[in-house]
Amino acid sequence: MQSASYGRIDWVDYAKGFCIVFVVMMHSTLGVEAAAGQTGWLHHLVEFARPFRMPDFFLISGLFLAKVIDRDWRTYLDRKVVHFFYFYLLWMTIQFAFKAPGLIAAGGVNEVVRLYLFSLIEPFGTLWFIYLLPIFFVFAKLTRRIRWQIIWVAAAALEIAHIETGWMVPDEIAARFVYFYTGYIAARYIFAFTARAQETPALAVIGLLGWGLINGAMVHLGYGALPFYSLALGLLGAAAVVTISSLLAMYDVFKPLRYCGRNSIVVYLAFFLPMAATRAVLLKTGIITDIGTISVLVTAAGVIGALAIHWAVRSTFLKFLFERPAMFWLTAKPQPKTKPEMTLQPAE
Repeated sequence: MQSASYGRIDWVDYAKGFCIVFVVMMHSTLGVEAAAGQTGWLHHLVEFARPFRMPDFFLISGLFLAKVIDRDWRTYLDRKVVHFFYFYLLWMTIQFAFKAPGLIAAGGVNEVVRLYLFSLIEPFGTLWFIYLLPIFFVFAKLTRRIRWQIIWVAAAALEIAHIETGWMVPDEIAARFVYFYTGYIAARYIFAFTARAQETPALAVIGLLGWGLINGAMVHLGYGALPFYSLALGLLGAAAVVTISSLLAMYDVFKPLRYCGRNSIVVYLAFFLPMAATRAVLLKTGIITDIGTISVLVTAAGVIGALAIHWAVRSTFLKFLFERPAMFWLTAKPQPKTKPEMTLQPAE
């Protein structure tokens, strides 16, 4: 059973929900630990998720590419490049506005201007994911006539090479493109895999338990970041997340997680504001001393706070924070659906 609502596939939203919560958890936990100079118990979960946290996010991002890759270039660039560039530029500017006082104090106005312009070629802060996606979409379209085996093997080789140039863009392209491309070329097999998991949930749970033991052991032993192991654990972890998500979608439990996935771009763009504010309050007041508990609360504040910002502005003139205005579309802006249509659409 692949349940869908208003053109969306529920397990995809669950998978994106998992990913975005783990991303916020990672930034929250590491930020709290860095500020406090201590390591909390939530650090272990962050490390457990490290091998698959971003691989699954990129795999899901490529999952529906086959449906749109043959569109004309103008439409394709509008939806897959301009869309993300708009939000990157907007939220990069917002993040700079919050950090500007500290940056000015440290290096002056000229340094702030330099860093801002530099962020056009080197992704700023937490926004690197939506910076890379347009590059992946364009490359996939340009190479769609090349045999997929050649592209996949080359992408896998780049991941295995663990390239470290010191520049985020080439390093992250090398590390992540194989997962994005896997989602693209293996989409029908992934959907068949999740359908099979829903048909045999007991077997799926047994498989997940085995995966959890393997992933945990590899991380504990320090193999998770090694060549070959990282690729294998990334692909296995992505398979595990889509399996868990497909099982949750059968009964539509944990609906808040599905909602987070449906609005993953909202959480991704805005979580840094409530995250940073909550971290500062909790650490300075000392109301709670346990670092793990503080990390949990900061994670929750990041997710819920981002959604709250969205709810507060979605019916106001500030809705441009999460909704691209018509003036920034290259093509006619699609009209929202007014009734369910049982077709598969990207969960963006």
